[in-house]
Amino acid sequence: MNKLKPLQIKNAPIGKHADGGGLYFVKTKTGAKWIYRYSFGDKRREMGLGSYPTVSLAEARRERDKWAEHLRAGTDPISERERQRQAAAEELNSEDPTLEDLALMTLEAKKAGLRGGGNRGRWYSPLKTHVISKIGKMRVSQITQKHVADTLRPIWKTKHPTAEKAWQRLRIIFKHGELCGYQTSPLIVERAVHMLGEVNHTTTHIEATDWREIPDLYAKLQDDKTTHRALKLVILTAVRIHSARAARREEFDGDLWTVPEDRMKGREGKAEAFRVPLSVQAQELVSSWMEETDEDYLFSARKGKPLSDRSVEKALDDIEEDGRPHGLRTAFRSWVQDTEAASYDVAETALGHIIGNKVERSYARSDLLDQRRILMQKWADFVTGAEAKVVKLRG
Repeated sequence: MNKLKPLQIKNAPIGKHADGGGLYFVKTKTGAKWIYRYSFGDKRREMGLGSYPTVSLAEARRERDKWAEHLRAGTDPISERERQRQAAAEELNSEDPTLEDLALMTLEAKKAGLRGGGNRGRWYSPLKTHVISKIGKMRVSQITQKHVADTLRPIWKTKHPTAEKAWQRLRIIFKHGELCGYQTSPLIVERAVHMLGEVNHTTTHIEATDWREIPDLYAKLQDDKTTHRALKLVILTAVRIHSARAARREEFDGDLWTVPEDRMKGREGKAEAFRVPLSVQAQELVSSWMEETDEDYLFSARKGKPLSDRSVEKALDDIEEDGRPHGLRTAFRSWVQDTEAASYDVAETALGHIIGNKVERSYARSDLLDQRRILMQKWADFVTGAEAKVVKLRG
């Protein structure tokens, strides 16, 4: 077989042209490439060696000879090349990871301090959607402030809260990478902000029902609907919807409901169980609900699972209530403020908020349970109309 010559290759017609030893020059309408044909076991295989003219005839022959040596040694050339590429990628990744890999490493390092391993707060979500999908495959050493700015620019003004979350996560990731010894710095992310510019963003608060309308809303809730029952408990106790919708029988003891730490807001390992005093009205409701079923969850959905946040929100939509479940807590807090029903400390503690700095909290350890009992009974009387009935009888 005659060997191919450079001039023949340049003027070759469409088709396969053999050079010998399994090397072929393949000409198509759109381009040309080199392949190495060989047999391994009982299979015929074709290994690409690069495109022409990027890979010259001499270079193609050297590549063919290199992989032919592996074949003579009993190794499949294609499998061996893949192994070598993977090993090289792993070595490179250990020295200069992609942004996606560094992000996952950072999430893994932070998991112990995130609620639900980062799933509940969706720590990774803003990054995955708006950043990783664009520059996740880039090596961190190659990423500049321009890359970061260009990635965030489409949402910097239109979805600023999301963009800011993604930016904050990126800063944490680049800081983690710097401390791990990689060629990167959080300054890259911080500089990107100056390229993006300032944003006049007005925070949209969660829609809250006016506290004066709470009694009317409460009266609309039907006791034969599970979602309505959950809303009644949220209103009477001012707890977060996440704490209420997954309430279990074992958490209730007389006039006290203890919400476990895994359903309280806070960093993993920092949240604490929260005692909620139950008004007379709340006790009566919980007691009657428990008598109706042996389910573990007080508000059980299908297949013995707790209600979802969305199902409770939909219940409000169905009765044409614009306020959201979290806004019910706002209504309670506004009622306390406007009627001066309790002190600041008692009202904030009733909402499960942290009061004072670390030093102050180390001394003031009371959860003000007795004072909160009085407050929550006042609130329940207002919500259910018992307050008005008492006034009317006294009159």
